[in-house]
Amino acid sequence: MKLIVRTGLAAVVAAGFVAAAVAPASAAFGPGRAHAVAGAHAVSANPKAIKPAAYNQARSILANAGSQTAAKSHPVHGKDDVPVGYGTSLLAAARDEFRQSDRNLPANQKKSGMSTAHYNAIHSAAKAMGVDRW
Repeated sequence: MKLIVRTGLAAVVAAGFVAAAVAPASAAFGPGRAHAVAGAHAVSANPKAIKPAAYNQARSILANAGSQTAAKSHPVHGKDDVPVGYGTSLLAAARDEFRQSDRNLPANQKKSGMSTAHYNAIHSAAKAMGVDRW
């Protein structure tokens, strides 16, 4: 009886290792997945927290680029860290705001649905906070 249980557990563990090894490789080719493009950067996980100085710098970058959301948000002070959600929310709000304000620009003057200047400001702010996904 113990032999059967041990054999069954070993089979489950082995199947788990195979699934873990196959899943990442097969996920890259699944439907709806983006194709790798030359020059594209690897996306890493966002940090758990952001330093207040980095958040405030990103906020200033976005406010100077014309984001009313960033201009209305308050600078962080008196804290050791800021939750990454604050930074990602700020970036997403500015992105949506910039896309809305730039919707009437000709396609050759836009990058990712917004003007090149707004696109650069968003990515500069994200880089200042160390955030890759928002």
